[in-house]
Amino acid sequence: MSLRLETDGRVAHLLIDRADKRNAFNMDMWEAMPGLLDQAARSSDLRLLVVRAAASGPFCAGADIKELLAKKDDNAWRAKNQAAINRVQFELARHRLPTLAFIEGDCIGGGCGIALACDLRVATTAARFGITPAKLGLVYPLHDVKLLTDLVGPGQAKRILYTGSLIGADEALRIGLVEQLAEDSAELVEAMVAASPHSIRETKRFVRRVLDGQAEDDEETLRVFAEAFTGADFLEGTTAFLEKRKPRFGK
Repeated sequence: MSLRLETDGRVAHLLIDRADKRNAFNMDMWEAMPGLLDQAARSSDLRLLVVRAAASGPFCAGADIKELLAKKDDNAWRAKNQAAINRVQFELARHRLPTLAFIEGDCIGGGCGIALACDLRVATTAARFGITPAKLGLVYPLHDVKLLTDLVGPGQAKRILYTGSLIGADEALRIGLVEQLAEDSAELVEAMVAASPHSIRETKRFVRRVLDGQAEDDEETLRVFAEAFTGADFLEGTTAFLEKRKPRFGK
């Protein structure tokens, strides 16, 4: 299997394991990914989903170009492939768990889209990023163009999309394509797992509302804010603060 899910305590790792093809995604992988995302979402013990390559090296070189070329005249296959990609990107961007892409090498095209759909991106200095449809006569999906634009702004998004050029990790950090450069993601993972799962879950929903266009509180957001003061995580967090210890949050 070119994709698999492994768990380590409260962290799930979605591993891309097709190193001989630079972790390029084919149809089987796009179709398998929603089931793995759902498996992670259904576990009440998990606090975080990390998407990464199974082996150090390329994160994902994008779509399997050989497969796309072989199927270019098969209208039914192309429609099915587009639907599979769109489903993965939509569900990953709205996953129940906070999500982190850890990128150690090339992160290109559809692979960059997968990273964009995660909540946070950590890259090593060896990482390179590019979105290359303009070099192939293709068009990047609108959903993923929005993910890119939300991160880097319209000017940088156009530069990246119009040229198809690769950019290094330092530049990706400078323009906001990644949030952190590090040789591993352990420190950030530890901090996220230690935080209140209720706070992260509701904050993620609030951020998604903002990205989808909401700018003012409504009845639901006001309720979530108010009810947090009566929740178990607030009691534990404030008690730990007063006792000068680390909080021990539940599920």
